[in-house]
Amino acid sequence: VIRCRAAVAWAPGKLSVEEVEVAPPKAGEVRIKIVATGICHTDEHGLKGSLPNMEFPFIPGHEGAGIVESIGEGVTAVKPGDKVIPLCIPQCGECSFCRNPESNFCQKSHFSEPQNLLPDKTSRFSCKGKQIHHFLWVSTFAEYTVVPEYTVAKIDAAAPLDKVCLFGCGFSTGYGAAINTAKVKPGSTCAVFGLGGVGLSIVMGCKAAGASRIIAVDINKDKFTKAKELGATDCINPRDFQKPIQEVLTEMTGQGVDYSFEAIGNKDTMIAALASCNMSTGVCVMVGVLDSGSEISIDPTLLLIGRTWKGSALGGIVLKEAL
Repeated sequence: VIRCRAAVAWAPGKLSVEEVEVAPPKAGEVRIKIVATGICHTDEHGLKGSLPNMEFPFIPGHEGAGIVESIGEGVTAVKPGDKVIPLCIPQCGECSFCRNPESNFCQKSHFSEPQNLLPDKTSRFSCKGKQIHHFLWVSTFAEYTVVPEYTVAKIDAAAPLDKVCLFGCGFSTGYGAAINTAKVKPGSTCAVFGLGGVGLSIVMGCKAAGASRIIAVDINKDKFTKAKELGATDCINPRDFQKPIQEVLTEMTGQGVDYSFEAIGNKDTMIAALASCNMSTGVCVMVGVLDSGSEISIDPTLLLIGRTWKGSALGGIVLKEAL
């Protein structure tokens, strides 16, 4: 058993750094020393208790990189000393989704069944004599974590862990939304709602795909400089206009953008993003996460003529193969 520090969410909005005990891996499991972790808004959803199937107390974090400390019986994919990225979307390789080459989802993912405990329905974390739940089987806000073998991707030994940890969610989610989910075409026009880490990664993906115009949308003008450095051709603040932002975008482009992306997780901006792409062949990709149980009301004529509205989980990337 390893004693180390971890951020423990005891209840909604109650997070504290504690000394925790991390049990050794059982058969088919891997214990990882977490070297670097990012902070994603999905962690905030978990802390608020607004993700489905959540159980407190738990250790958040799902975007990290580290080094394999030990392995359980039967593990062959990695060995102690390997650099790895734990995967917030598992890849069991056996379910119908994993076997579908067009899918990057897995039926063992949290949206299908809870990942609060490891597959044997027990936890490897404890604190002050209490069982602590896992988060998406990753829990990177701990100095050590234990995950199933099929949620680990081995990476190059030379990879800088403080940078590649972002492949665990933020960068992959945004970049992949443009390249894999939307399949942005050269010469096209794009609009990106929200310029956090995911939104900026979408901008990078649109640029790499050859988009001729990338319009970045955010109410924080301080983000515009970085957005332009990464490929945005225009940056606009909805608060600078007296009309809905979808009307502004339609006027800027003549008929609406070819591709729009919502990377905030807000009902109003999701509808605006859908309405901002052209009514015939426009594609809108939902990347942001709404609170569990949320509902969106839209005018069905937005889709009747031909718009496509899609969701994207982890950018449609199978990280175990991509890394």
